[in-house]
Amino acid sequence: MTRDRTLLPPEALEQFLREHPAWRVEAGMLQRTYELPTFLDGIAFVQRVAQAAEEADHHPDIDIRWRKVTLKLVTHDAKGLTHRDTALAARADALEKAR
Repeated sequence: MTRDRTLLPPEALEQFLREHPAWRVEAGMLQRTYELPTFLDGIAFVQRVAQAAEEADHHPDIDIRWRKVTLKLVTHDAKGLTHRDTALAARADALEKAR
């Protein structure tokens, strides 16, 4: 499988961040913390994100702390952020809203 390693242009990243203000860039990674109603809701959300990540063949770092789930995305082989990161981030937002 070939992967697009094209880094996001700054204006595309800025547009994504305007459209998804809960996301931020820290240490070169796109990240967001979700707060779910219960621990089990957080685990169910992680399972949905894991399924989406498998489908996209693009896997975030996931940190679970009681009701808080933090996702961190970066395209390691591109050494930065690509459309794969913003696409999975947007999908995670949709999954959280659909719960």
